[in-house]
Amino acid sequence: MDPTRGQGGIQMLLTAEQEAQQIVTAARNLKMSRLRQAKEEAETEVAKYRSHMESEYQKSISESSGSSDSTVKRLETETEAKIQSLKETSTKVSPDVVKMLVKYITTV
Repeated sequence: MDPTRGQGGIQMLLTAEQEAQQIVTAARNLKMSRLRQAKEEAETEVAKYRSHMESEYQKSISESSGSSDSTVKRLETETEAKIQSLKETSTKVSPDVVKMLVKYITTV
């Protein structure tokens, strides 16, 4: 067996190992860059979704508060009508109540 031929084989193996190491390192770097890119894309997608959901929420809040305003206005109108009705009734009944009270107070 030729000793120089054995050295050449070892040298070829070392070169092949270095090349394999470079390929593995390049693959790891590519994988890490792709993971970073995927993470950034996911964060962008989450931000868009969050923004969309927030706008939908604000829209539903404004719609419900709008109906709340109309409910408040309706209740105020009904309350004013009832107050007016009670005032009219009390104005009609007031003289009779005063007469009745004076009668019971003066009659012992």
